Amino acid sequence: MKKKLLSLCASLLFFHAIQAANPAIRFKHEATDTATINNILIEVAANVKNARPEQRVAYIAKMFIDKPYVAGTLEGDTEVLTINMDEVDCTTFIDNVAALAFTLGEGRTSWRDFVYNLKRMRYYGGEINGYASRLHYISAWILDNVHRGNLKEATNSFAEAEYAVKTLDFISAHRDKYPALNDSANLEGIKNMELGYRNHRYPYIKSSRVGSKGVTSQLRDGDIIAITTKTPGLDVQHMGIISIDSNGIPHLMHASSAAGKVVVESAPLADYFRKNRSATGIRVIRLCE
Repeated sequence: MKKKLLSLCASLLFFHAIQAANPAIRFKHEATDTATINNILIEVAANVKNARPEQRVAYIAKMFIDKPYVAGTLEGDTEVLTINMDEVDCTTFIDNVAALAFTLGEGRTSWRDFVYNLKRMRYYGGEINGYASRLHYISAWILDNVHRGNLKEATNSFAEAEYAVKTLDFISAHRDKYPALNDSANLEGIKNMELGYRNHRYPYIKSSRVGSKGVTSQLRDGDIIAITTKTPGLDVQHMGIISIDSNGIPHLMHASSAAGKVVVESAPLADYFRKNRSATGIRVIRLCE
């Protein structure tokens, strides 16, 4: 009994130390969120050993199938590290899965380590400093995390890759869509961030090439894909994870607003693009070893 009490006290002290280091954490439901994170990490550690990062991503992503789609869960009066394991949108689905997979790659199985990795993958330099410090544009998320050794862009390893050039200013140009931009300081922060993405050049694989043998043969189960868009001022309209079926055909696993939950599309990835006229192609992202 004494050992259990000492262990509990140690855990509480560690928790308060984490809270002190990260005072702005907002859980959906703290007890269930932390238990869910621990359970996922322990199960995957036991069942997916010596796996490549994308294999961990694929395994973890399937554990989110049927989770409800809910948009805007990161928004609030102040910018805090938000953790919600019950509801996801297309980006928080990727955030959660990537941070879990990265934590396992470090050989760790505690929710506290997940908290650390989620923060350092979601924010510029891994630090929260207001609304504009969040990596809102996926190009920013990729570049910042590649620079810090968390992610690698695999797109330009495909022979079919081309380059697009775009000025990213959708957020400031549509401030009415973002309640946080009613604050002039937040708006100014976003505009300053967008200055770094004028005539931004990035690799992508055109929609018409996504179903080609050269592309499908190189895609891996568990690859993260960013779906690029025609929308002016915006780089990426959606995100998902590649799920390879028993015939070697890639499908899109994603948090779908249409389905209202996380699903694996029954049609092949190439068919998704035939129906999605606003999409221009994909970028392929992998976790670093």
